[in-house]
Formats: sequence, C-alpha cells, structure tokens
Amino acid sequence: MLFKNQYYYFVSGLPDFTFDSMKLPLTVEKFKVLLDEELRPEDKRLLSNYFLQFDNANLLNLLKSNDVALNNKGNLSIEELQDAIEEVKEGDTIGNKLIPPFFEATIKRWLDDEVQNESRTLEDLISSFYMDYGLEAKNSLISRWFELNLNIGNILSAIYARKYDMDVTKVVVGNNKLAMIIRENANARDFGITLELDYFDAIQRLSEEGDIYERERKLDKFRWEWLEQNTTLDYFNIEYIFAYLCKLQILERWVSLNAVEGERVFRDLITGLKNGIEMPDES
Repeated sequence: MLFKNQYYYFVSGLPDFTFDSMKLPLTVEKFKVLLDEELRPEDKRLLSNYFLQFDNANLLNLLKSNDVALNNKGNLSIEELQDAIEEVKEGDTIGNKLIPPFFEATIKRWLDDEVQNESRTLEDLISSFYMDYGLEAKNSLISRWFELNLNIGNILSAIYARKYDMDVTKVVVGNNKLAMIIRENANARDFGITLELDYFDAIQRLSEEGDIYERERKLDKFRWEWLEQNTTLDYFNIEYIFAYLCKLQILERWVSLNAVEGERVFRDLITGLKNGIEMPDES
C-alpha cells in the first residue's frame, strides 16, 4: 500500500458544514488558495483535475470571445490560455505541459468554420474530453467521482432524449463502458445498464421528479452521500480533502441559488441537452 500524505493540522482546522447548511463557511476560490499553500506537489496535481472544469469554461469563453468575467478558480491564467490558442492557430503544438492534451484538440476543432456556429457541439466535445481525462486520474476516489458524474449525466441525457424523441446516441458523452453500453442499447427499456450499475434505478427515480429545482437538489444530495460513503475511512488524506472540496462546491451552488433562479437555471441546463432544440414547456 502506497504511503499517503497526511494533513492533520490542515484538516483539523477546516470548518464543518452539512448539505443543509444555510451559510457557506468559505468559498471554493478561497479554499483553492489554502490548498495551494498546504498541499504537497503530487496532491496538487491530483486536485488540478477537479479545477480543470473552470479552465474548460474559460477556454470556451475565450474561443467564442464572450464578454464575460473569466473564472479565477481554474489552474491556468488567461495569458496561458491565450498563448495556447495562438500556438494552435499558428500550427504549433502547445508548449505548456500544464495544459491537458485535449485543449489542443478542442482549439483545432474550433478553428473549423463549421463548428464556430455550433457552440453546443464544442461544449459537448470538451465535456467528453474532460470526463475521459478525469477517468485517468491516478487516484481511485477522484477517477470514480468523475465516472459517477459522467454516468449520472449520461443516464439523465438518455432518459430525456427518449422522452423528447431525440437520438440517444447523440447526447451521450465520454467513452467509458457505460457510455458505450447506452449507445449500443439506445432502444432498450433500461439502455442495457440495470445489471451494470447499482444506482441506475435511483437516478431513474430522481429523473421523474417534476420540480426541476428539487430534482437537481436531490441529485446533489445523492452525490454528497456517495462522497461520504466512499470516504468513511479517510480522515486526513487527499481523499478526505477532495471530498471536502466537492461538497463545498455543492453547498456553494445551493447557497447562491433561490428557488426562482434555480428553476430558470436548471431549465436552461435541461434544454441544453437537446443541442439547441426547444423542449416543450412543462410549467
């Protein structure tokens, strides 16, 4: 068994919170600063997989020239991202080794004139790349967390695609075993995954929740409980810290939303599954 770094003092000083906490003890951005100060280099590299989601969003916004404030929680500076874009435009390989390989593939795809008018296609592409990249994380908990979220997203996408007469194979992302099974069994009642995944029935039940706000909250509660179940023997190591980070972001999401805003945001998320096709209003 490999030795794991232990962070007794750091973890002992972290504030407690629960899924139903009404106040955020600290922001994810502030926690990232603390992690940069406290973690060993090898553990920082592991958690960089998590923060890459913010780099993904920043890259897409830069490519599409969106006039929005870029997220400071990513691993990469805006200058690093801009340099990477220019290198690919000039036909060079990205020199910055901190930038994952799929950024180059994403930028090249964007340079295709046809794709520039299909922003959703680009988002699906980088999401697929990101999930596959996360599955390769050299830490069991982190890779399984990526797989959990990939599976949840694909199950929901497949269910909603069927409900609205969409092509199931076009809304499934990633290339793990479950994604391939869903594509191969798009017409099966359970997409061929009941015997493959012990939580398929739970996600299917949650997908039937009519209130989109409540549905998303229950899904996040499911993720929260998964983290707790899978870190019961972890106390001061990187697995505990990773789970704390994931739960902190979940709490940050809900503290910042009220029911009215949440309904609008999550309707947009669901609508996005259709790659730009309008969904019937369920109100």
